[in-house]
Amino acid sequence: MYEFKYVRPTSVRQAVNMLAKDSDAKILAGGHSILPVMKLRLAKPSQLLDIGRIEGLNGIELKGRSIVIAATARQVEVANSPVVKEALPVLAEVAGMIGDPAVRHRGTIGGSLANDDPNADYPAAVLGLGATIITSKRRIAADDFFKGMFETALEPDEIITKVSFPLAKKAAYQKFKHPASGFALVGVFVSKRGSDIRVAVTGAGSNGVFRVKSF
Repeated sequence: MYEFKYVRPTSVRQAVNMLAKDSDAKILAGGHSILPVMKLRLAKPSQLLDIGRIEGLNGIELKGRSIVIAATARQVEVANSPVVKEALPVLAEVAGMIGDPAVRHRGTIGGSLANDDPNADYPAAVLGLGATIITSKRRIAADDFFKGMFETALEPDEIITKVSFPLAKKAAYQKFKHPASGFALVGVFVSKRGSDIRVAVTGAGSNGVFRVKSF
């Protein structure tokens, strides 16, 4: 691992300003995306900006017909949330099958989406439910967020703050998981809202998570 500076911003605005001033700085949420590549010396950030304790970036709530999950909510928190289990149980199921217990107790929804790993589960759920990613600058529809493997619509100085999931009448997720890590080798998420049926697939394409729009 290369030498780097560890900084703990106290607000989203401060973190955004730090990113704008230093193009080599990276956001640290749970650490399960950035730290492994740093250990292999495949990444050399000048700074790690730890947003894990910024007020307002954690929490889960039901707002109207949507579940809103803040960016640093851990997978285990989503999996065990009574609100999610009641209103959108498939999302609790997805969170509960991510990786292993160590990953679920540290990994965050914002970090997973920002990294857009093809073996991650959350991108399939976000795309399959037609969620909206809320950032420090704007709202981005799931269909416009994922741009390719490890690539999203996020700008260099933009931070995910929340994700809004519309409630679905029916939804399910199944994956063929790696026997050791539990990560998705292939995962398929299906949802139905009214007459709208959405199917999202992860791990099976050369360009990251994608929708299947015709059958």
